[in-house]
Amino acid sequence: MAVDYKALKNGGFMRQVQKNNFSLRLKVVGGNLTASQLLAIAEISKKYGDGYIHLTSRQGVEIPFIKLADVEQVKAELEAGGVYTGVCGPRVRTVTACQGSEICPSGCIDTYPLAEEISERYFGRELPHKFKFGVTGCMNNCLKTEENDLGVKGGYTVEWLKELCTFCGICVKACREGAITLRKEGEKEILRDEPKCNYCGRCVKSCPFDAWKGEPGYILSFGGTFGNLIAKGEQFLPIIRDKETLFRVADAALAFFDKHARPSERFRVAIDRTGWDAFKTEMEAAYQV
Repeated sequence: MAVDYKALKNGGFMRQVQKNNFSLRLKVVGGNLTASQLLAIAEISKKYGDGYIHLTSRQGVEIPFIKLADVEQVKAELEAGGVYTGVCGPRVRTVTACQGSEICPSGCIDTYPLAEEISERYFGRELPHKFKFGVTGCMNNCLKTEENDLGVKGGYTVEWLKELCTFCGICVKACREGAITLRKEGEKEILRDEPKCNYCGRCVKSCPFDAWKGEPGYILSFGGTFGNLIAKGEQFLPIIRDKETLFRVADAALAFFDKHARPSERFRVAIDRTGWDAFKTEMEAAYQV
């Protein structure tokens, strides 16, 4: 019987140089696995693989040396342990994320639930080429969102509350962009140079008197790649304050890719060829609805 290697790869079973051996890519959302899932993966690796796993650069887990004859049994036993196979080929890949505001003091958004929502909405969707989402919680950018086809970075829109301010100057020192200054002559005032603000929220997090109020939001970048083609994702939309707008823009980005890309053409290449002006017009229209 002929082996459908393309179908196996689409389902996460990637051919190795060793004949009839596969490195199985698993579905891992946001880099999180439970202890019980890890145990199930370890058992499969010992029982059907070579007794080890490989951690990929995109928070993925792969089990090498899965035999062709064991593919269906491996899938069944993994699913019994709450673990599912990943995907390869021209489709939306595993969504990566840092730990975000639930764990990290620097985080501006809760990254893992957002990564799960993105995965539920888009994971495995067929497209002209692979498409990667990455979610990072703040301007420290641990997830390097600009390397993704669509990157989501957490940020704060901020408001200064004069009645609570003691003019201690801590926020001035905390702001790495030089966007905040303290006017000392006459009536004291905190001045914020808005074009310099990168929404990092350090003023909010550093103020001991809650004189800065921050609202979390999403900063999107488009068209990043890292591999044979290296390009930094472009950021041009204002900070997004709600998930409805975020997903509307993401829908529009994938629709643009579907509509304009040639077969086996990356998202960035499709944008470059079609024209950034046309792409920006469609994204801004989705943003403004």
